[in-house]
Amino acid sequence: MLSAVKRFLIGRPLKSSELGEQKLNKTKALAILSSDALSSVAYGPEQILIVLASVGAIAFWYSIPIAVGVLVLLMALILSYRQIIFAYPRGGGAYVVAKENLGENAGLIAGGSLLVDYILTVAVSVSAGTDAITSAIPSLHDHNVAIASVLVIFVTILNLRGITESASILAYPVYLFVIALFVLIGVGLFNIITGNVSPDLHTPLGTPVAGLTLFLLLRAFASGSSALTGVEAISNSIPNFKNPAAKNAAKTLVMMGSLLALLFTGIVFLAYFYGISPKVEETVISQMASEIFGRNYMYYFVQGTTALILVLAANTGYSAFPLLAFSLSNDKYIPSMFKMRGDRLGYSNGIITLGITSILLIIVFQGQTEQLIPLYAVGVFIPFTLSQTGMLVKWMREKPKGWMVKLITNFVGAFISFAVMMIFFITKFGQVWAVLIFLPLLVFVFHKIKQHYLSVGEQLSISTCEPAMPIEGNVIIVPVAGITHVVENSLNYAKSLNPTQIIAVYVSFERKDEHIFQEKWKKFQPDVRLVTLHSQYRSITQPLAKFISTVEYKANESNHRVTVLIPQFIPKKGWHNILHNQSSLLIRSILLYRRDVVVTTVPYRFKK
Repeated sequence: MLSAVKRFLIGRPLKSSELGEQKLNKTKALAILSSDALSSVAYGPEQILIVLASVGAIAFWYSIPIAVGVLVLLMALILSYRQIIFAYPRGGGAYVVAKENLGENAGLIAGGSLLVDYILTVAVSVSAGTDAITSAIPSLHDHNVAIASVLVIFVTILNLRGITESASILAYPVYLFVIALFVLIGVGLFNIITGNVSPDLHTPLGTPVAGLTLFLLLRAFASGSSALTGVEAISNSIPNFKNPAAKNAAKTLVMMGSLLALLFTGIVFLAYFYGISPKVEETVISQMASEIFGRNYMYYFVQGTTALILVLAANTGYSAFPLLAFSLSNDKYIPSMFKMRGDRLGYSNGIITLGITSILLIIVFQGQTEQLIPLYAVGVFIPFTLSQTGMLVKWMREKPKGWMVKLITNFVGAFISFAVMMIFFITKFGQVWAVLIFLPLLVFVFHKIKQHYLSVGEQLSISTCEPAMPIEGNVIIVPVAGITHVVENSLNYAKSLNPTQIIAVYVSFERKDEHIFQEKWKKFQPDVRLVTLHSQYRSITQPLAKFISTVEYKANESNHRVTVLIPQFIPKKGWHNILHNQSSLLIRSILLYRRDVVVTTVPYRFKK
């Protein structure tokens, strides 16, 4: 049943030899890996207006110079990450760059920031998409969390089906969104040029604004820079591209940057000329489409594609998170399960982990996008800064041909990224302070995990670990609950091992039961020693564990090994298990961590 459901949801398993077919061309890669960055134009400009609105609508003209500053930062990041793609064609992005050039801890800070950022990518994108849906259908506004959670489950299942299949499906909404926004911007600009937009809707550029401070402008710039989240995803996901992977990734990055610049500029420009103000119940894009088209089919086309790309922008996280988790797992900083490919050749454990944590985040923050965006943005600009700084160190150390131009490019990227990061910490400290606690804690956990793996490797290595003690005999202990075929089957198996001794152990709660059982045992298995233990407190495990400890101590003195052989009957139907006491599971869980005790289960399968 479960297998059939799994096959229906994610499809048939793929052979390892089919991995090459799961690579992306530039068209699909642009849709999958740029959806996060492109979708951010739906909320990035709005974040600028939300900050400026605290002064008044008169300050909205400042969104134009702020947008110019964001575009300068975008250009610096695109040029910088293009260099990273060619310098580190195996992917890994900021984690690999920082780790190689700035040291282990810098790499772990970058890697940890990105892991958290990709979780936030999914939560923010889906929450923003849900806002777009509820803006068009206000009656659904009270169900934001439920809608967002269902959407995360949908995107998770889609990604479990494989990157190529998800890209084939998701490419259409992304390109429809780009077309919809270009139509929106084109019609809006046409209305402005032809004089169909009243100049009274906006204040002229340069209008003095009372109460506006540099602190507020920097805060608005930092908020607008949230539109650049996702720019790094392509450099992290180079292995997903078809060959030549690095060249294809670099071209896709430039295409993404160009589209993002055009869309971001157009939305900011139209919002200013149409005098759009941010509202809690309706997004800026929704207001703009309503003003330009009215509530007709074009409005719903814009809102529908916006909602789709905001939801599907989460796919950037699903593409990059598993690859980054693989890199960290390969370096032994997170559990090795993240290195395993699933049925569809994707890193399914990473995909499932991302989906679950994103839903938890949506529930905790009740789907409030504006509460998540500051954490989201600062989580991006930390690795932005570390990766650019790492490239500075690389160029100064290696000095390749044309290294000065590369050095200057990365210096500009590092400086602006660091400035934006500090602006976030200064202007929104109340919302991002948790990063200062969480990141060091995450790095500490990474180190502890690696210490464990190194310790395990050292203990498993034949050349370094202690020589195994010789085993000169085997004492088998068989817990028995009665005289049954299950017990008989287990004792026959124990005898086949030719042990030094077999001891059957019976735990009784009543003295009379103890004597009755001893008499029955003499007739049932007279050649097997029986030990009866009386339990005053009706516990099976406590007296059994104490007896095993006594036998274990004596066995160790003579280089004998103790094996506890647990009889276990297996019902024909799984649901029958709930009708029986699972005492064998409890005994096994208690004995599993005994240093010198081997625990073995002997199954006896029922036929009906």
